[in-house]
Amino acid sequence: MKAAGSFCVLFWQIIFFVSVVLEGINGAQANGWLNAHATFYGVNQDPATLGGACGYGNTLMLAGFGVNTAAVSGILFRGGEACGACYQVMCNYKLDPKWCLQRRAVTVSATNFCPPNNNGGWCNPPHHHFDMSMPAFLLIARQGNEGIVPVIYRRGGVRFTLKGQSSFNMVMISNVGGSGAAKGAWIRVSRMRSGTWIPMHRNWGANWQSSIDLRNQQLSFKLTLIDGKALVFYNVVPSTWRFGQTFSSQNQFS
Repeated sequence: MKAAGSFCVLFWQIIFFVSVVLEGINGAQANGWLNAHATFYGVNQDPATLGGACGYGNTLMLAGFGVNTAAVSGILFRGGEACGACYQVMCNYKLDPKWCLQRRAVTVSATNFCPPNNNGGWCNPPHHHFDMSMPAFLLIARQGNEGIVPVIYRRGGVRFTLKGQSSFNMVMISNVGGSGAAKGAWIRVSRMRSGTWIPMHRNWGANWQSSIDLRNQQLSFKLTLIDGKALVFYNVVPSTWRFGQTFSSQNQFS
């Protein structure tokens, strides 16, 4: 598994071409896809400045997000839990063949909050909505469209960022789907006896720590969420990892 350079794109480049065909969706949930709508923000607005609600400020480009970013509605934002999460978004050609580009998808990172306007707006509850950068929006919709299109979306895999120095190790676990709240984490390293899981403890926030030296070892993780769901991520981090790298899994909590 390669480190996530622009975080989301590599994972979805692999998954997209071997998964869903839009004709089989017909506006309903299928293969983990959910219904939503998408708009784009101002033509003259720089995507690099749209990290306010997530605390990214003007550092989006430096952080590797690129221009494929979106502000998401409250039901997705969940008080900031979605910050940095990646979503694959596809225009729903079945519902809007006039403006949707057929079988076109874009991967966007959630970098801001699209607030409700209390007047029936698209970002009001309970709407699932993406207010995307214009470059990202035009990858799935035709130029000159009416400004809003129906889309389907799904969330990318759980990410593991290696933090620390020397023998001090922390792992930041992010982009967690499902309830979005990890209750427990365990780690397994390649040099230990097969099947041995070492419990991790929460250092702060999304950062989890263990007492073992993780350097030069392949890493697997097991997570449980507050709603009781559990997943195992086998060999998601190669033995060649370095501090500061992020690795994406191919599975996700639903």
